[in-house]
Amino acid sequence: MKKKILSLAIIMIFLLTLCSCAYSGNGENSDNTVYVYNWGEYIDPEVISMFEEETGIKVIYDEFETNEIMYPRIEAGAVIYDVVCPSDYMIRKMIDNDLLQEIDMDKITNRGNIGEEYWKNSEGFDPGNKYSVPYVWGTVGILYNKTMVHEKVDSWSILWDEKYKDEILMQDSVRDAFMVAERYLGYSMNTTDEDELQEAKELLQEQKHLVQAYVVDQVRDKMIGNEAALGVIYSGEAIYTQRENPDLEYVIPKEGTNVWIDSWVIPKNARHKENAEKFIDFLCTPEVAYMNFDYITYSTPNVPGRELIEDEDIRNSPIAFPVLSDYDLETYTYLGEKADRHLSDLWREVKSY
Repeated sequence: MKKKILSLAIIMIFLLTLCSCAYSGNGENSDNTVYVYNWGEYIDPEVISMFEEETGIKVIYDEFETNEIMYPRIEAGAVIYDVVCPSDYMIRKMIDNDLLQEIDMDKITNRGNIGEEYWKNSEGFDPGNKYSVPYVWGTVGILYNKTMVHEKVDSWSILWDEKYKDEILMQDSVRDAFMVAERYLGYSMNTTDEDELQEAKELLQEQKHLVQAYVVDQVRDKMIGNEAALGVIYSGEAIYTQRENPDLEYVIPKEGTNVWIDSWVIPKNARHKENAEKFIDFLCTPEVAYMNFDYITYSTPNVPGRELIEDEDIRNSPIAFPVLSDYDLETYTYLGEKADRHLSDLWREVKSY
């Protein structure tokens, strides 16, 4: 969770500055290290310890909250990472802008544990599967509190219901926020049509007075704590929240939603490529994939790893492992620099409305 105390923030800035010096080459650059940049709380800490013990490679670990925060840091190159975990559409952007290098798939000896359907889906953003290895996947849906919401929840439209004013949590993410509006309107989440984008923007502006907060990780904690009735959330987070609060339920709206894949990539300027490949390969072992699923509760594409889940209800959960053909699902694509900037401008208009 983010620290709110100024003194702690100053300390963190100081520490990050020291780390950045090391990453950028101004400090020690040991060949016995691997610099990892991952989403917050997106790996079992024990897995890192196991990797270090097994390989003797020291993991230097840093976290980001959104793809849009991660990308400019990789692009600038002031902080150099060896392995990063972006989402599908952002991987394509990084490929198109020559920010990634090909992974030596012969070094990923455990890649066969990743289900063929996930490699196939990855082709949409990584043609030929040259630059990325699937890590986790999931959907985006609505999490609601059954003690606060007494009607059927099956549509994005409920997020515009006046009776839930100040009880709605939206994702503070341009693609996810616009996806909700676009699918509610019946449009593709990858639309670049100006009329459709303007309509989606205006719909989000209409909704704004109902929204308690635009947040990311905090959706989980607020919903667990009964601080809101409805929230847009990722499926893996929904599984965790249900463990903590049995009054919570997750649904994929009938209008459809995003199905996403987060994958490991190696930046073009990585200094420890072999170590990065060893790290990726280690994460593809069934036991490690199971440990990470159990810890972060995001769906694993690792087939034998999934088979290690002892709880049948979880192993066959429609939240963790939905039958994709049962839903109207779409994967984000990279829209191009011009469209990306325009969408970000529209999002700022929504936030400042």
